[in-house]
Formats: sequence, structure tokens, C-alpha cells
Amino acid sequence: MSNLADTVIIDSFQDQLWLEDGLATNTLDSYCSDIKIFSAWLSSNQRINLAQVNKTHLHKYLSSIAKKSRASTQRRVIASLRRFYKFLLKSGEIQSDPSTQLVLPNKPISIPKSLNEDDIEALLNAPDTNTELGVRDKTMLELLYATGLRVTELVSLSLFSISFENGAIRIIGKGDKERLVPIGEIALSWMNLFINDARRKILSNKKSDFLFVTRKGTAMTRQSFWLLIKKYAKQSGIPSEIISPHTLRHAFATHLLNHGADLRVVQLLLGHADISTTQIYTHIAKERLKVIHAEHHPRG
Repeated sequence: MSNLADTVIIDSFQDQLWLEDGLATNTLDSYCSDIKIFSAWLSSNQRINLAQVNKTHLHKYLSSIAKKSRASTQRRVIASLRRFYKFLLKSGEIQSDPSTQLVLPNKPISIPKSLNEDDIEALLNAPDTNTELGVRDKTMLELLYATGLRVTELVSLSLFSISFENGAIRIIGKGDKERLVPIGEIALSWMNLFINDARRKILSNKKSDFLFVTRKGTAMTRQSFWLLIKKYAKQSGIPSEIISPHTLRHAFATHLLNHGADLRVVQLLLGHADISTTQIYTHIAKERLKVIHAEHHPRG
């Protein structure tokens, strides 16, 4: 158990996170939980409190959790410790920060799951286009795969976002950054059909500026579209473990790279501020190149 002095300091730390930094509840709870666990370890193993810690204590603690925790957990704990000791230094509880030289473990590469082109074809053909809702769903799927939009960007689209003349769509992405994304002929034709026929039938006499709407006249939500993706994936025989809200976005990027697209172009289309975010897809493309080499090279 952490001692009284530590409890008071942790409470002050929590207040500072909430008042000054405005952190989300989950993030705030995570920071404070990490510090409380560290305090209990100090009490049991070192017989000292949080304000008496030096670099050696921190390294011993991190070594002890390294054996039983993932790299992502260790990174979070180090971030919590850094934040906490920065707070103690600023508040005058300590004279020097023992956490300044803590090194984050390498962030594990998390390769997004993607669908092959046959799976995509099956998914795109799953909606029943004899119904207006089926045309809407088909159009949404085609547009996602054609543009690599985030689902949030897709459901936020307005009628005024589309330029049929230029075959492009204007996106306001993360950080309110604007980008123009080409649509492609197939997706464009489905959008034209949807807007001029199915959308009107769905709305009946209701009005909405949102592109993708429900029978209530409201915009399609991210959660509702995610349920639709899962439904159509199940119809197509696609395993649930490789389906996510970003499934078509991942496929868009992967298939472009597999067919020779430049990484910088893919970065612009996806709206990534940093090329390093896009580079994760090259790992998938490299695996595909290995398969092609093995199948077609005489020494493969």
C-alpha cells in the first residue's frame, strides 16, 4: 500500500492533470493508476516514498515490470512517470527530475489487417442494389475503397463536398486540414445514381445537406456504418478478425502500393501529416512482393 504522503501527492497530481491539462477521464485514470502501483512497489521493495526516488529506483522498477508487461505498457508507464516527476519538480517537491533519462522501448510495429482484392470485390458486391438502402450502402463502400477516407470523414460528407466535373471530393480531415481526393469512375457513377435516385427516395420529403442519410433524414453515424460493414463482411464470408472500421482504408492504401503507387502520393491521399504514418503500409506491400518473387522468379 502507498503511504499517506504519496496519497496526498498523487491527489494533487490528479487535480493538476484535470484542472490544467484537461485530460480525458480514461487518460487521467491511467496516469494516476500507474503512479499508485509504482508507489506501492516503492513501499514494499524500497521502503521510500515517491519524492525520495532516484534514477536507480526507477530503473529497478522498470526492469521488474519489463518481464511481465508488453512494450506498449512499459511506454505508457514511462510516460506516466515522466509526467509525474515533471509535476513534482514544478511544484517544488523535488530538486531534480530522476525520470529525464528514461528511454522508451521501441514501439512495436502494428501492421493493419487488410483484405485481398477478391475479398474487397465480394464485400463491394454484398449490398442488394435493388433497394435504395442497398444503393446507399454500395455507394458508401465503393467510395471508401476508391478514396481511402476515414469512416468519420465519410459520414461527415455534405452534398457540397463533391465535384462531379473534376471527379474529386473535398475532405476536411484531422486538424481541419483540407485535401482533394480523386474519386474514380466506378465510385463516381454509383454516387451519381445514389444522389439522383436512391437518396431522394430515402429522404422522401425530408431535407438534409449530409450526403449519406437514413430514412429519418439524419446523417449516417460511424457506429451504424460499422455495423453495416460487419453485416456485409459476414455475408461475404470474410473472417470477423480482419474486419475493422478502417478495413477499406487499409485495403485502399495496400492495393495502391501493390500496384506501384508512390508512397508520397498515398500519404497525400490518406491525409497523413507524417510520411512515417504511411510507411506502415510498406510492410504489407513488401510481403506481397516476396510472394510475387517466390512465385515468378526462377530462383524464387
